[in-house]
Amino acid sequence: MTLQKSNELFDALDDLLEDERTALLTGDLEKVGHLFDRKESLVEELSQLERFETVALHELQGKMKRNQALLDSALEGIRAVAGRLSELRRVRNSLDTYDSNGAKRSIEIAKDGAVEKRA
Repeated sequence: MTLQKSNELFDALDDLLEDERTALLTGDLEKVGHLFDRKESLVEELSQLERFETVALHELQGKMKRNQALLDSALEGIRAVAGRLSELRRVRNSLDTYDSNGAKRSIEIAKDGAVEKRA
């Protein structure tokens, strides 16, 4: 592979990593998903290079680590939201109380949402 071709690969991956970073920072996870296949292809092509500039490779590696940290944070946030939504659904369907001895008791709430009125 020519030096020009390897430089083109490095430039393409660098641009893609910047696009991925922007998508992660703006929360555009759909775009991150679309970029994944292209990134995988470029990394595969780079792995087949016989010669390359190590400085450029280290820069790309740093950007990939940075983006991975952003992706990990985004996934952590998604998991937190999913957990919170699950907890809200559980709270909507039951009420947890404690008796005078401190024992926890769950009271199921009627699904139809009707409230019985007594005089």
